[in-house]
Amino acid sequence: MFRHSIRTLLVGVCTLTAVSQAATAVALAVPAEPRTAAPAAQALRQQTRSDLTTAMKGEAFAYASYSLFGAQADREAHPAVGKLFRTTAQTELNEHLKQAATLGGVAGTNAANLRQSINGETYEHRVMYRGFADQARKDGDSEAAKLFTEIAADEGRHRDAYRTALTVVTTGRGTVPAPPKADTVSVPAGLPKVKAARTKTNLDTAMHGEALAHAKYMLFAARAQQTGNPALARLFEGTAGVELHEHFAGEAVLAGLVRTTKDNLGKAITGERNEATNLYPGFAKRATAVGDTAAARYFRDTAADEAKHAAAFQQALNQLH
Repeated sequence: MFRHSIRTLLVGVCTLTAVSQAATAVALAVPAEPRTAAPAAQALRQQTRSDLTTAMKGEAFAYASYSLFGAQADREAHPAVGKLFRTTAQTELNEHLKQAATLGGVAGTNAANLRQSINGETYEHRVMYRGFADQARKDGDSEAAKLFTEIAADEGRHRDAYRTALTVVTTGRGTVPAPPKADTVSVPAGLPKVKAARTKTNLDTAMHGEALAHAKYMLFAARAQQTGNPALARLFEGTAGVELHEHFAGEAVLAGLVRTTKDNLGKAITGERNEATNLYPGFAKRATAVGDTAAARYFRDTAADEAKHAAAFQQALNQLH
């Protein structure tokens, strides 16, 4: 995975491409619904929990970004590289993120998942995106201010739909709202469209948040489907689609996330190597020190996977050169 945008020489257009929402929900399916978080998750130290959350954010961001990079590679007539990006993206989401979520006990009951979602959407609606919009406006980044304001409104609607769904789940009365439909945004390969460093930082924060929301909502959709609530599963899936294909994609355009395939590979290599040699080994060392052995094993195994990803990306870059 990787975490920041890259330089470009070429302009093209690509869209987020990945397996269908339904297929992703199946891949992210979690064990039978617990009453509370799993015992192992309850016993984790706070630092380990924090490291797992950081891992999930990075893996979700990698999935979303590599999906875009794969589409860009296709546009540049590099189908093998496009396939590599998409395959790696699926590993980041359906293996690495899912394993971290399981260890952290992220998916609980349907009611707990809805409450968690309501809290997140409320924060983004009331605080985060409104604050980002105000800052962008002051810094002269009017396009970003407009986008942040629009997303804040969307998150308020998501919160309200989840509130209604929670009432249905807890009382058995009423109907789960219909899922929202994403207004899919095309992401051109190009330079950032914002000027201020603060806006660029806020876009990075927002993209990580939207990518994680997408991944978590797909986990929650799988849980709802497992427990016989397809209407709730559809609501989670639809909202996940908005977060990824509309919000993340719109922010990616302004951030200049997608560049040439050579540049995309270079940034991916740097990120994967950092996580293989620094980030995950550090997390493993901390988890081992406090006795969180399962988490430590996960961090070590993921570090090994990221090293393989870096090697595969490097080989692809060498072939392009």
